[in-house]
Amino acid sequence: MAKPHAPGGVGIQAGGGDIGPCRARRSLVVLLALIGTGVTMPSVRAATRTAARGFNMIEKPDAPFGSAAAARSFEAMAAIGADHVALIPFLWQASENDPNILYGDAVPLARLRAAIGQARTAGLSVIVKPHVWVPERWAGSVAMRSEADWATWFAAYRAVVAILADVARDEGAQTLVIGTELRRTSGRAEWAGVIDAARSRFPGRLTYVAHGAEEAEKIPFWRQLDAVSVSLYPSLGGDADREAWKRAMRGVLLASRKVADRNARPLWIGEIGIRSAVGAAMRPWESAEERRAAPDQALQRSVLRCWLDTIGELDAADLILVWRWFSDPHAGGAQDTDFTVQNKAAARMLRSRWIRN
Repeated sequence: MAKPHAPGGVGIQAGGGDIGPCRARRSLVVLLALIGTGVTMPSVRAATRTAARGFNMIEKPDAPFGSAAAARSFEAMAAIGADHVALIPFLWQASENDPNILYGDAVPLARLRAAIGQARTAGLSVIVKPHVWVPERWAGSVAMRSEADWATWFAAYRAVVAILADVARDEGAQTLVIGTELRRTSGRAEWAGVIDAARSRFPGRLTYVAHGAEEAEKIPFWRQLDAVSVSLYPSLGGDADREAWKRAMRGVLLASRKVADRNARPLWIGEIGIRSAVGAAMRPWESAEERRAAPDQALQRSVLRCWLDTIGELDAADLILVWRWFSDPHAGGAQDTDFTVQNKAAARMLRSRWIRN
């Protein structure tokens, strides 16, 4: 995944638009045959309809959630045609094998509550999407060394999810993500307890964001959730090789769609994105901290346009969330080489697509 900025230290320790159901897919032959018999067809969504869309939002210290600056950032997001926002609170653990996972202090619960309220005021449907922060690692590396450690980790993780479920319910969020890219944990039976804890507290939609189709294919609990969600950062090839981009995108989208169809669930794209930096197409997941590069707004704009085109051609997803957007309305800009699209050519492209639709 795209590597987020490091959140602060450790804090609390814990013991818009409707997306709709999974789409119906009927062949033209069957459709014409039914029409010919005079059978009245039930209403289904057109294959060319526009998916729900939005951004993953990260809080910046100079524009904390609840501030006037953050309110302007939510308003700017809505103004370019977004109808959903995924808010990112952080859990924290000291190492990938440490069972003592905590709710971090990067986004205190009071500010998360404020963010949900500000997003709703801006007309956005809210997704609470927690990420696990591991210093010098990423969430996909989290794995315990013993069954006792797994029990400790899941008990603490389940407790944090329960807290977030309460916040999401109380503040009117529409969706709760129970986990993001925890690929070395997602085959464990303990996820049933996490889902039960969330369901018992939160009346809205639940999902998990898998690290691409490869993790999604191995997850056993999709039918306990309301959608199959994936983050997609395949290597796209050279910066100018648009045919290679499209092949890579089609491959991961079709594989992800297959998982969703097999489980009779809609497909949500929890993350797509790319830095506005020279050379980013080969490693779209790479952060600005990992590699310095000259800015390239045109590359970011073109890759995101290709994603939207390919998703639309395949009618692949019910929700698309771009990585990422900051709470600071002045973030981004011409010289920025990070993932945010703010104040860049990519934002203008998205506005032209989303407002038009």
